[in-house]
Amino acid sequence: MVGAFMLDKPGFLLALTMGIIILVLGYPRGLQMLLLMLVFLLVSVIVTKYGTRSKRRLNLFEGERGWKNVISNGLVPTAMAVALFFTGDNMFLLAYVASIASITADKFASELGVFDIPFFLWGMRKVKPGTSGAVSVLGTLASLSGAFVISISSIYLLGISIQMAFFLGLIGFLGGFVDSIFGILEERGIGNKYTTNFICSLAGALLVWLVF
Repeated sequence: MVGAFMLDKPGFLLALTMGIIILVLGYPRGLQMLLLMLVFLLVSVIVTKYGTRSKRRLNLFEGERGWKNVISNGLVPTAMAVALFFTGDNMFLLAYVASIASITADKFASELGVFDIPFFLWGMRKVKPGTSGAVSVLGTLASLSGAFVISISSIYLLGISIQMAFFLGLIGFLGGFVDSIFGILEERGIGNKYTTNFICSLAGALLVWLVF
């Protein structure tokens, strides 16, 4: 494991590269944008570590992450930072926040929702914890909480208004729900957790343009 964020060496190097891109191209708010991404990494570690013993018994604990995790979660936010640099359009900043809120919502749902009874979205039948495309009451509440952790953090780090942060939190929650929808396809052999996570982050960014 490299560092405190549970990344292997290739994953760490790729994350470092993305971090530098965000820091440099996000100027003059690059540092604050990077700190928002670090908030995601920190809370992700916390919810991943929560209930480790129970997750191990269920064979659901995922420890060290690799470059595929970094790409699937970090590519869209990094692209938004690059687009913000070249266009100066503040919508890309909002999309940056929303994409991180979406992946945080998904992370909270997947790591904490396993402690509740999940229902598969297609048919709403009970399934085993950890099934892609399933939702639970606890997971849904956790997802909403995760999205708002990021949107509230954006108020202090990026000067986002309270009203805008509220909508970005809701968008992040919807982005996390998109992950569950595409998880149905994943359970049927179409795509994998990496493509689903990428779609989740992309959905959060795209929803900004649909809403605003």
